[in-house]
Amino acid sequence: MKQHWLKDWPWATVVAINAGLCKEKNALHKPTSDGYKPAQELWESSRTRELTLRKALDICRQCHKLAPFCFYNGNTFVAIGRTMIQDLLRKMPPVEAQAFRGVVGHYIAGTAGADELSQALDKLGLPARRGRSQAAAAAGGN
Repeated sequence: MKQHWLKDWPWATVVAINAGLCKEKNALHKPTSDGYKPAQELWESSRTRELTLRKALDICRQCHKLAPFCFYNGNTFVAIGRTMIQDLLRKMPPVEAQAFRGVVGHYIAGTAGADELSQALDKLGLPARRGRSQAAAAAGGN
């Protein structure tokens, strides 16, 4: 299921979300010298593309790891990722929705791995693997 998952999230909105989080916590809102430009370029180049949900969540995770802001990078991209999946969550039973929302947030923040996200996406019948088939992954092949 490919969609324009990031189309409603211009970089200016990402910056505004981070600014709001920083203001709420009395933290400095400032771009970093190393991560800001690469994250902005990755984000903006991905916004117009049709992506699988997995790829869109990977981009959120990559941007978090690039650390474009001084503070609250994880919170910023987790908030976006969780908002992106709201339509999916509404179609799910409450317990499954809460579990999926949690996995998405933890994956973007880097506290859950690719396997956990793949399992959650598999349960929804969504493409879960990157690059290699599930059979190859199960067999340990490349």
